[in-house]
Order: sequence, then structure tokens, then C-alpha cells
Amino acid sequence: MTSPTNDLATEWNDALQLYPLYAALGREFVIDLPACNDLEAGQKTPPQESVEQARQWFADMDQRIQVYQLRQFLQTSALAGEDALRTLLQHHLRKPQHSDTDRDKVDFLLVQYFSLAAPSRLEDADVDVQYVAQTLEPVVGTADITIPDWLAPVSDLITAANACKTLSELLASKILEKSRKLKTSSGENYYTPAAMVSFTRFSFLMRRVFFRLMHGDLNAISDGLRELEASGVTTLDCRRAQFSAEEPIARLRMICQSWKVMFHAEYSSGQPLRMLVDLRNVIDHALEKNQKDSKQPEKAKAAAAGALSATLPSDPPEFEVSRQTADWSEDASSEPHTSSGDTTES
Repeated sequence: MTSPTNDLATEWNDALQLYPLYAALGREFVIDLPACNDLEAGQKTPPQESVEQARQWFADMDQRIQVYQLRQFLQTSALAGEDALRTLLQHHLRKPQHSDTDRDKVDFLLVQYFSLAAPSRLEDADVDVQYVAQTLEPVVGTADITIPDWLAPVSDLITAANACKTLSELLASKILEKSRKLKTSSGENYYTPAAMVSFTRFSFLMRRVFFRLMHGDLNAISDGLRELEASGVTTLDCRRAQFSAEEPIARLRMICQSWKVMFHAEYSSGQPLRMLVDLRNVIDHALEKNQKDSKQPEKAKAAAAGALSATLPSDPPEFEVSRQTADWSEDASSEPHTSSGDTTES
């Protein structure tokens, strides 16, 4: 059995490893909490009182750190290596009681740890339950990969997400909301190895779905802006996407570039994500209107040609030359006829 002294020593060593990460996170988000002096000094063998003070300091920091702050920091900080994530996960998993915020943090930390530990070129088909359980074993222990019935919907949600062709479809499907409801309703069952493995697999594959659809939407917007600009369009009414009624196309292009960076770090960014979906709808509508407007002169030309042919005799036999005129008319009208055919097809 491990002695209490050894337990305190292990806890203190973990605290020393986590402290630089927490301190940097506190500085970045201006979290007003005094430093923990003994951890700041890096003492090697502190008294029990110092360990208890450090324990309380981490508890206070955990209450102040928001989930979105943890996500943003850990995806951009050089301090967030695989070892640090493993220690941070163990820190949260050891808590005797877990709040909803604790669960959300653990949920993110698990998929972030898996993303770092897994090969970069890992195929989706290889991300099965057994592989995820094996990768997470250092933090969740040896997991029974038999999935209980209450976790069965997770696989269905992954299948539904893979079927989505645009971010608009993904949002309309409510897949993220359904998965969150399942996590919330699981209570402490969330912290069973089988549940953490299942939800980590779901979140990892959902990241991939999101990035695929996000890049598809951003590319469609960029292509649409180029096409509109080539047609002479300089501004768009983007009030639907919470921009101005005369938004310059050049500015929209810059916004899309910034979104590529922002959404790379967070795939559930709420309002900005909704704005991206709405902006694509605005661009698609503008392209459709522009195409219809460009075809109006062709329709007018075809209508004028039809009106002119209607004024000519259909079959004047008394004039021999009329047959030649009819032949010439068919040859000469071949181009307008083709144009009229194109309009019908579109």
C-alpha cells in the first residue's frame, strides 16, 4: 500500500508540473488570484500545510477558469504537451465530485490528449472503440470496450454527421446538441472508462467532420466572391449574416481568412459559426440572382427573334425566293435558337 507521505509527494510533484500551465493561463486571461508561494518557489519537500494550500489554490483556479479559456489556451500553448495533458486529466478525474464544468473540461481534455497521442494521418476507419481505448489507457486505465445500451446513440450520431454535406446541414441536424444532452444525462456514469472512450471517439470524429464542412463552406464563399467580383459586384447586403447592408467583397474575403484561423481552434464557436453559415447562404443567393440577371438579355433577344419570325409568312408558295429565305433564316437563326435552348435547360 502507498503511504500517506508518498501520496503527498506524488500530489506535490503533479502540482509542480501543473503550476506553470495554470500560472500562464491565469496571466493570459487576467484571473485575479494571488500566486501560490511554495509552488512559485518550486520547493521539493514542502510541509503538509503547503500541500493543502496548493490543493486549495488549484481548486480556486478551477472555479475561475472557464471551459472556453481552457480550450483556447491548450490549443495554442507550448506548455500543453502530452505529459501535461495527462497530468491535467488525472487532476480533474481524481476529484471526489464533478460539476458540469468539470465534465466539459474532461471531455475536451480527453479528445485533445487523444489528438496528440494518435498519428496525424490516422484514417477515420481506424478510429474504432478498441483503438481509442488503447490510446487513452494511460489516463482512463484498462477499459472494457463493451458499449452499454445507453451509449448506443453515439455511433448513430457519428453516422448522421458523416452524411452532412454543409455546416448548415450539421447545425440543422442538432447532432452536437443531442450529444451534449446524452453527456449531461449520464451523470457520474460519464466517468466510466467505456463512456469516456465512446465520447472521445465521437468528439474526435466530429472535429474532422467539422473541419471538412468548414473548409467546404469557406471555399464555396471564396469562389462565390470571386465570381461576383468578376461580374462587377462590389458590395453585398449581408444583414442576414449580421454584417452591413453594403458589405465590401474585399472585406468579406479578409473575414473568411480570419475565420479559417479561428475555427481551426474551436469547432463549436457558437455565434461566429452561425454567421459563417448565414454568409454562405447570402453568397449562394447572390450568385443565383446574378445568374438570373445575366440571362435576362438572352431571354429578351430570344423573345425578339421569335416575334420577328412570327411576322413573316409561314409558307408563301407564290415566291420562289421565299424558300431560299426560309433556308437562310434557319441557318441564320441557329445561334438564337441555341441560346433559347440554353435558357430552357437552366
